[in-house]
Amino acid sequence: MPFVLIRLIRGLGRSRVWVLPAVIILVVFLTSWPLMVWAEPSSNTITSVANYWWWFLVTAATVGYGDFFPTSPGGRVVGAYVIVGGIVTLTTLFTRVASAIENAKGHRMKGHLSSDMSDHLVIVGYTPGRTERLIREISADDAHRITLCAWDETPENPMPEQSHLGFVRGDLAEESVLRRAGVHRAARLLIDARDDNEALAVTVAVTHVNPEAHTVVTLRDMSRAHNFSYIAADVRCVQWHSPRLATEELQDPGIAVVYTDLMSHGGRNTYSTRLPEALHQMNFGQVQEVLGRHFTTTVLAVQHEGAVINPGWDAQLPTDAVLYYVGERRLSPEEIAGAAARQPYKQRAASVD
Repeated sequence: MPFVLIRLIRGLGRSRVWVLPAVIILVVFLTSWPLMVWAEPSSNTITSVANYWWWFLVTAATVGYGDFFPTSPGGRVVGAYVIVGGIVTLTTLFTRVASAIENAKGHRMKGHLSSDMSDHLVIVGYTPGRTERLIREISADDAHRITLCAWDETPENPMPEQSHLGFVRGDLAEESVLRRAGVHRAARLLIDARDDNEALAVTVAVTHVNPEAHTVVTLRDMSRAHNFSYIAADVRCVQWHSPRLATEELQDPGIAVVYTDLMSHGGRNTYSTRLPEALHQMNFGQVQEVLGRHFTTTVLAVQHEGAVINPGWDAQLPTDAVLYYVGERRLSPEEIAGAAARQPYKQRAASVD
């Protein structure tokens, strides 16, 4: 709340909503004091320099403590004049403040104001429906604030209910627009453009403004990813049709490289095999150790009766289970059974039993 109040006060100071109310109250003060001196007897200390400003303040604010007050009919008329002047001043001030707040809200909704966020995520580009999904997924796992930077064709903030979401719009290849979105202060950047050519142009502009941020670019054609390495070697490119992969790369940098290696020819891949008969007497931890030690593979999950389960380390595996694992090649049941039949693991299985 203090942060919001400070921003509001700074904004009101720049908009100068206080100028007219200040002029009104100053005129009332400068005209009422001589009139009060003329109307009141010299014995009334209300007209002294030390007292009049205080009486004027509490009277204009309609507080009226009663420690000082006019005694003559003329002085009371001056008092009424001060009260009316105070009411006019406050009414003018509140009206202008409300108008300034409403205008600021409208400018913020329309993306005209600059973001003051830092160490945040900036999403550059907007696609109706898709971007909302990305923001919801990111917000569900991440407490960082987000700024959406969209083209001018997006007339206003598409997600006004998201209090943590900033909104800026304009030419996404313009440095001034990117700086209004706080790209130069951002920790992470997601470039989600309308096509790959636009993504390349926006990436050039974004990396110029902030070459240090973790930058993720979504592409329709992943064969063009090498073009982005010319801009910056650490720009991460992910498939546009896999928005979940983009959010994972933002939250856990480098995971896109792992997925790429898994899905590419010549890298590690995912395979499945039915549990060999020799492994029926072993628990999940022992199977994991056998495959890891002999074949440098990792068991990801076990399927049993159509359901994928993630058993505990000491859980006994069902006899008709299917293993899903990551490895350099597909393993035959005979290879797995042969590794499991080796003496150290038999002894370990016996000790567990």
